[in-house]
Amino acid sequence: MLILVFDTCFNKTYIALKKDNEMIYADVIESDDKNYHSAYLIPKLRDILKNTNILIKDIDVIGVNIGPGSFTGIRAGLTIARVLAQQYNIKLCAVNSLKILSKLNKTDKRTVTILDARKNKVYFAIFKGDNTIVEPSLILKEDIIKNINRDDFIITDNSIEEYLNELSIPSFIYEKSDENMACNLIEITEKEAVSSDCNWAKVKPLYIQPPSITLPKKINNEVKK
Repeated sequence: MLILVFDTCFNKTYIALKKDNEMIYADVIESDDKNYHSAYLIPKLRDILKNTNILIKDIDVIGVNIGPGSFTGIRAGLTIARVLAQQYNIKLCAVNSLKILSKLNKTDKRTVTILDARKNKVYFAIFKGDNTIVEPSLILKEDIIKNINRDDFIITDNSIEEYLNELSIPSFIYEKSDENMACNLIEITEKEAVSSDCNWAKVKPLYIQPPSITLPKKINNEVKK
């Protein structure tokens, strides 16, 4: 089985290509002064396929992160994944970002993944191995302490780390890790491809909350009227 995965929802773009038990390619793309990292996804995919002598039609499954995360990143990655899956009749597996992060836990402990959702809220989920205990949801930041156990393995970002430190709660910061998140995504995708139909038409973004939109001043005043 030939699997291509890419993830543009986090602070970097993660890409991996695997055939059966062999990881053919894995890479991480960071933002630079010119562009947000997801802007490099298409040219990078083109280069990978060219250098590995693989055609898109040869791919059996595509795995993609559907969020929550960067709204720009969710739209970029999911749009490309859906177009490729539709045009070439490829299976498309959708995986949420909190489950991808949970794979950073290499212990037997229960995993709690927490990401900053701004406005004093966080994206929150709980996993035990491959099983989802609490589905990705939106909770108030002050409610974190009510929903975790002291022996949980907590994975979070730089912003929430500061808050957890104030509560003396240890955590693993994914943004400080060098691990290629695409390897986690490809592990989940392999299992999903066997257990579900992975129909591209059913794949939708997981926003959980609507994006913040700032209206132009003139339009905003008209809305208030």
